[in-house]
Amino acid sequence: MKQIWAPWRVEYIQAGKAEGCVFCNAGAVKPGEELVLWNGSASVVLLNKFPYNSGHLMVAPARHVSKVEELTPEESGDIFRLIRHSVSVLKDLMNPDGFNIGMNVGRAAGAGIDDHLHIHIVPRWNGDANFMPVLADIKIIPEHLDETMKKLLPRFKDIGQ
Repeated sequence: MKQIWAPWRVEYIQAGKAEGCVFCNAGAVKPGEELVLWNGSASVVLLNKFPYNSGHLMVAPARHVSKVEELTPEESGDIFRLIRHSVSVLKDLMNPDGFNIGMNVGRAAGAGIDDHLHIHIVPRWNGDANFMPVLADIKIIPEHLDETMKKLLPRFKDIGQ
């Protein structure tokens, strides 16, 4: 059996809960602030503060909802529109070899934030899983979040509601 080690995630686990909901809070700030790339009436896109790789994005409904079956048709459509847009932007600007796109619904499924549904978009490159996290408890993220934000933000400015 293969295992995926992510020891750098301990910083996230030990950080404790932030004030309020990170996804609800994202809907209240301007894009370009607090890692938010885009927010609209139905959904939000933001960079993951504790990324698995450079360009790790999250798309979530703007409304505080934890179950897939509670999404409205408008929210579902907007979320997938933003996933499509995000993948297109990441392909164009970061040239990954592939993506992991998915969600963990509920604490038992591995959701770190289980009370607000969200989808992870993680760009992947051939060979991006290496020995550093296992041997040295270090994850190499080659680009600072601020640089990723500067690169991606202009591509989210005018995508419409």
